[in-house]
Amino acid sequence: MTDNRNGTDGGKAQGIWCREADSGPGTTSEAEIRTLVHRFYERIRADADLGPVFNGEIEDWEPHLAKMCDFWSSVMLTTGRYKGQPMRAHMKLKQVTPKHFDRWLMLFRETAEEVCGPETAERFVEKAARIAESLQLGMFFKPALHDPERCTGSC
Repeated sequence: MTDNRNGTDGGKAQGIWCREADSGPGTTSEAEIRTLVHRFYERIRADADLGPVFNGEIEDWEPHLAKMCDFWSSVMLTTGRYKGQPMRAHMKLKQVTPKHFDRWLMLFRETAEEVCGPETAERFVEKAARIAESLQLGMFFKPALHDPERCTGSC
């Protein structure tokens, strides 16, 4: 059972972006999430920088889009439909750099602002930025480079 007030679900840690359901101004819907996800990934697939990365990893886009709709439904509406492990999936992508995340966020912001009202778009973008930051820390942060006591010769 999930307690969204403190981000716990029976001992399994939840990401900070899934702690509370959005309500009031800026609330989204399943239909809006679907539109945002599909339009965003159309842009991703056509993008000169991100298209080759995504198209090289994803052969069948329909299951991926469904998974991303579940992900954003879980993030924005706390439905709990998403059951994946985003960090594990992203750690396999050796060609991804921090610049890819910058481009991803830019396209996400453009799409959210196009699809959603201003308050809703900002909620999506805030959560996307936290997710991107978390993924980048997991993928690129090297503690030994930031802590001389952990450095062993090659720092």
